[in-house]
Amino acid sequence: MKRALEILPGALSWGTLALLLVLSWKLPLAVALFIVIYDLYWLLRTVYFFIHLRASFVLMRKNERTNWRETLETSGMKWDEVRHAAVFTIYKEPYEVVRESVENLTRANFPLKRIYLVLALEARGGAGDRVNAEKIIAEFGDMFARARITVHPGDIEGEVAGKASNEAWSVRRFYEDVVKDSGTRTEDVLVTVFDADVHAGKEFFGILTHAFLSNPDRLHSGYQPVAVFSNAYTVPLFARLLGFSCTFWTLIQQARAEKLITFSCYSLPLTALVDVGFWSTDVIAEDARIFYQCLDRYAGNWRVTPLNYPVAMEAVSGGSLWEAAKNLYKQQRRWAWGAENIPFVVTKLFANKKFSLRERWYWTYDIIATFHMWAVSSLAIFFAGFLPNLLGGAEFRTSVASYNLPMLTSLLMNLSMFGVVTSAFLSILLLSPKEAFPHARWYHYLSYALQWIFVPVALIAFGALPALDAQTRLMFGGRFRLGYWNTPRASKAKSK
Repeated sequence: MKRALEILPGALSWGTLALLLVLSWKLPLAVALFIVIYDLYWLLRTVYFFIHLRASFVLMRKNERTNWRETLETSGMKWDEVRHAAVFTIYKEPYEVVRESVENLTRANFPLKRIYLVLALEARGGAGDRVNAEKIIAEFGDMFARARITVHPGDIEGEVAGKASNEAWSVRRFYEDVVKDSGTRTEDVLVTVFDADVHAGKEFFGILTHAFLSNPDRLHSGYQPVAVFSNAYTVPLFARLLGFSCTFWTLIQQARAEKLITFSCYSLPLTALVDVGFWSTDVIAEDARIFYQCLDRYAGNWRVTPLNYPVAMEAVSGGSLWEAAKNLYKQQRRWAWGAENIPFVVTKLFANKKFSLRERWYWTYDIIATFHMWAVSSLAIFFAGFLPNLLGGAEFRTSVASYNLPMLTSLLMNLSMFGVVTSAFLSILLLSPKEAFPHARWYHYLSYALQWIFVPVALIAFGALPALDAQTRLMFGGRFRLGYWNTPRASKAKSK
């Protein structure tokens, strides 16, 4: 059963593309009608996404201007009982990267004595990581409630080396060695997992605490900020476009909380982590998996609360344009490897009798459709319109449908440029070029707006293709399976 479900996403994606080719040859008129309807569907989705994107963007800007500590102090909430664990997963990270992230944490507008700092190392990282972590703890450790280093062994049978197994090890150690010993209630502890390069804004822990205490079902919810790539203007074009696209997608999902799933940097109640046995240690895509673990454990009584507040991280780069392109492709392929969660979702949901039939089909369709569209949609939108005229034969090429098809698809694509123009405008508002270039001129703004015309190329080369790659590898399994790939990082000071 598991192997069949691992084969499913790749088989669906390749099957869809093959079917488009065959039907464009045999039934070109039917494919032409499908393409027009499909392009219209995506045009309407663009408008729908814009409405959500704008609403989330406005709310995020408002939240950034709010003093959340002051809001907590005047709210009457028992916020002094809440404790936070900030967990940084580290594997051969440059010292400057980790130090900058921890130093940034000390500027939080929140009592640091209510924050536990955990530097989660890998034994495979070698002595260098340990030396760097000890230097950071010596410099900043006394500012926090507790600061500790955990070292995840690299030889535990059945584990996949990566973020999931490291997080499971470090947070379990934190729970057993710190929380239990101190007598702190697990219900009062929120665990936030950060990549080594993440800079949380100074109001992050304030708004997180407020969202947690405002939630009537707070222990059955994760908490998700918005990923903003602070070095967007200092990385190559396609990395910049994918970085902004990722930010916009997380903003759109903030307005669709019913579909929001934990991604990259997120917060979870410690009670939920204990209940599910912490993260699964045999997966790469741990951020989505922990959501589905909790969804299964609480029989659907689990959601993710949007914070509508940004955390800054680094868009992938490299020493050269070619190296940056390879790194970006590998990163997107690793994210697309989240299709490995499909067997878990389907088997767990249908085995758990507490789920209604509607819930089972809803989440099953959601995860399968998400990865199918990731791999197929861009190719279908930008290439399928040419197939009927190319493969449909002389009879179709002399028909009225053949004459009108390019004009209709072109019209719909031009109307969809509304979304591209909106993205260009919001990208400049989100992260002004002046943050990268203090003396930015008007032509900098113009060039960064015009770069969005390359979105189709970026979505195909660094979206559809790595997704197809990941699904194909999952389909064949064995030696084709992906291991964890650690994104190369540079310090924010050096990236500017």
